[in-house]
Amino acid sequence: MIKEEVNLLKELKNKLSDRTWRLNNLYWIRDASGANIKFVPNAVQREIIQDLHTQTVILKARQFGVTTLFCILWLDEALFSFKTAAIIAHTASNAEEIFNTKVKYAWDRLPDFIKGMYILNADNAKMLKFKRGEREASIAVTTSLRSGTVQRLLVTELGTLDQKYPEKSNEIKTGALNTVHKGQVVVIESTAKGMYGNFYEICKMAQELQQLGKPITEMDWKFMFFPWFLHPEYFLDGVFTLPQEYIDYFIELENKGIKLRTQQKNWYWKKSLTQGDEMKKEFPSTPEESFMATIEGAYYGKWIDKVRAEKRIRYVPYDQGLPVDTWWDLGMKDSTVIVFTQRLGAEIRIIDFYTSSGEGLMHYAKMLKERGYVYGTHNAPHDIKVRELGTGKTRYEQAMNLADGLAINFNIVDNIPRADGIECVRSILPHCFFDEQKTQILIQHLAEYRKEWDEKLGTWKEKPLHNYASDAADAFRYMAVGMRDVGARSISYAEDRNASTQEDTSFNKFNILPEF
Repeated sequence: MIKEEVNLLKELKNKLSDRTWRLNNLYWIRDASGANIKFVPNAVQREIIQDLHTQTVILKARQFGVTTLFCILWLDEALFSFKTAAIIAHTASNAEEIFNTKVKYAWDRLPDFIKGMYILNADNAKMLKFKRGEREASIAVTTSLRSGTVQRLLVTELGTLDQKYPEKSNEIKTGALNTVHKGQVVVIESTAKGMYGNFYEICKMAQELQQLGKPITEMDWKFMFFPWFLHPEYFLDGVFTLPQEYIDYFIELENKGIKLRTQQKNWYWKKSLTQGDEMKKEFPSTPEESFMATIEGAYYGKWIDKVRAEKRIRYVPYDQGLPVDTWWDLGMKDSTVIVFTQRLGAEIRIIDFYTSSGEGLMHYAKMLKERGYVYGTHNAPHDIKVRELGTGKTRYEQAMNLADGLAINFNIVDNIPRADGIECVRSILPHCFFDEQKTQILIQHLAEYRKEWDEKLGTWKEKPLHNYASDAADAFRYMAVGMRDVGARSISYAEDRNASTQEDTSFNKFNILPEF
């Protein structure tokens, strides 16, 4: 072999031992237009590679190529470090697409002399197995992973699994994540789908560690967030007059230290015209914003978003001049939930919220007394008059006969179809003010109350998903049914205050009168 050839082979061998060179020169991908282009990591992808931890959770906006990055990275790890790698997608069709258009696509376009270094087993439609001498490795794309051991794992769109396939999400948590031993690498990446589920909990835990500023161990989750404005293509030239709500939004971001260029603001505004309610979920500016976005399939998401936007979640004090009404969902196996309200004209103040499980009526009666409110009515659904098999008595009767002056005389809320009750909730939410401290759980559960997902048909069923949010949502629905005349009332706040002959009970007294 001549000297030049020897030098070329030596140079190539040195290059192949350099992962940075490989990632910038060896692999090919399809871009958004379908063109075949060489993979060169973008700024976000380079940051991920540089800061990757043994356990990393990534919250991001769309179109940064995070999934593509890990398909290439895991393929490279399998070929050159002989790691067993896996990617978990949220559906079978998604897994097939990732495998064919990213993993196998990149393998098929590697130089022949590199592919010739390995014995390939591609019998499995979603797995590539490589053998070189006595060493073996593989990369698979699947929807679950409970057995075996992998050294590199990516879970894509865990937030979607939390929302549509919660059983699969829990299976990943208890199964797949345990196939990666301490010191290996596992990555979870997703857009946010609400303040619940495994993705939210892992992000929350990782953020709290990050805020403490302490070193994290190899068993801690590292949090990474990539907002939309980091994308170099999210620009739009031109001179536009933006609506005031967008101007206010960008001022709010600037107050948080996020200063955007005019072209970025233009792009955001135009993009939001087509994205609508999905904008903050798909293209978040802050982690908090992404989790506050409307949940797909949620019954009250848009209405709760408006409550937040109009700042009707605030300090709402108990007014001794108004009676407190309570609205109950009495659980047998589930939790019992109580919503506390005061009403002034068309204004509904949700001043308190209580939930517990496994307790008898006496427990709740004592809790009511300890609250110290002056009560008006106590309201419960019609099933409170159903006789229990053990006692032969209804809970309605039991409540009326509680000892020690704790008897509760319930009103029965009209039994109307659930769909009509949901419409009642939507009609009264524009009149509601929530105490920001005492009703946090209630607000969260109302925002997350959603339809059940039909996996076979790939659509939302016309019935609620029965989960942790159901009980609070049911109690609030009973309240809405009991107050369903509110939406039809036209009493103004000023008229109501002027008509009052007692102590002024308006929010103006507390210097928090809402603006209309």
